Amino acid sequence: MHFFRWTRGVGRGVSADTLGESLFRWFSTLVALGVVGVLVLIATLLFFEAEASIRVFGWSFLGGTVWNPQPPLLFGALPFVYGTLVTSALALLFGVPISLGIAIFLSELAPSWIRIPLTYVVELLAAVPSVVYGLWGIFVLAPVMRTSIEPFIQGIFGFLPIFQGTPIGLDKLSAGVILAIMIIPTISSVSREAFLAVPDSQREAALSLGATRWETTRLAVLRYARAGLFGAIILGLGRAVGETMAVTMTIGNKNVISVSLFDQGQTIASWIANNFTEAETPLELSAFIELGLVLMLMSLIINIFARLMVARVLRQGEGAA
Repeated sequence: MHFFRWTRGVGRGVSADTLGESLFRWFSTLVALGVVGVLVLIATLLFFEAEASIRVFGWSFLGGTVWNPQPPLLFGALPFVYGTLVTSALALLFGVPISLGIAIFLSELAPSWIRIPLTYVVELLAAVPSVVYGLWGIFVLAPVMRTSIEPFIQGIFGFLPIFQGTPIGLDKLSAGVILAIMIIPTISSVSREAFLAVPDSQREAALSLGATRWETTRLAVLRYARAGLFGAIILGLGRAVGETMAVTMTIGNKNVISVSLFDQGQTIASWIANNFTEAETPLELSAFIELGLVLMLMSLIINIFARLMVARVLRQGEGAA
C-alpha cells in the first residue's frame, strides 16, 4: 500500500516538473518572439509613415544632398548618412585602442587592490547621460580643440584635405572625440569579460614556452578572445551610430558634405532631433520618418555583419565566444 502511494507521488512529481519545463520553454519562446515582434512592428510603422516620402523620392532620397522644405519640395539623406559614418568611424579610431588598453590592464596587469575600483569607475562612465557629455563637450572640449588641439594638428598635417579649414571646436572631429569617450565603457567592459573567459591554460602554455607578458597577452589572450573583441567593437559602433544629444551639441549642425574634419556637419540623429518638430508639410514629416527608418536599417546591417563575422571567426577556430 505504501509502495503504491510512493509511486503515485513520484508520478505526480514528474508530471509537475515536465509541466514546469514546458511552461518555461513556451514562456521563453514567447518572450524571444516578442522582441522580434516589437522590432518588426517598429519597422513596419516607420515604413508606412514614410511611405509618402518613399513613393515621391524613391532611391534618390539616399543620394540627395538638398533638404528644401519650400516648394519645390526636395529632401535628401546623404549629408546626414555621411556625417553619421564619419563621426562613428572617428569614434572607433579613437576609442577602440583606449578601450582595449583598459581591458588588458584590468584583466591581465592590474594589481588586485585597484582592479575592482577601477572597473567600477569605467563602468560608471556608461551611466553618465549623453546630455552631460554634450555640455562637457561645449564648455570644455570645444574650446580646447579650437585653441590648442586642432591648430596643433593642422600645423603638422595641414597639407591633408581632412585637416584643412578654420578650426572652430564644434565640428565633426569634436563629435568623434565625444563619441569615442562614450563608447569606451561599453567596449572595455565587454572586452574585459572576453579576456577573463580565456582559460588560464592558454596563458600558462605561452609562459612555459618562454613568452613575455606582452607576448602572452598578444598571442594567447588576444587571439583566443578575437570573436569577443569584435563583438565588443560592434556594440560600441552601434551606440555611436545612434547617439543623439552629445553629437547634436558638438557637431555644429550644418547640412553640408565636406572632407575636412574641422568643418561642421550633421548626423541622422542630430538632424531629426533638431528639426523634427519643425516639419512644415506632411511630406517633410514623412521624410524625417524615412530618415529614422534609414538609421534603423543601418544599425540592423551593422549587427548582421557583426554576427556573420563572429560566426566566421568561430568556424575558423581563431576565437572564442
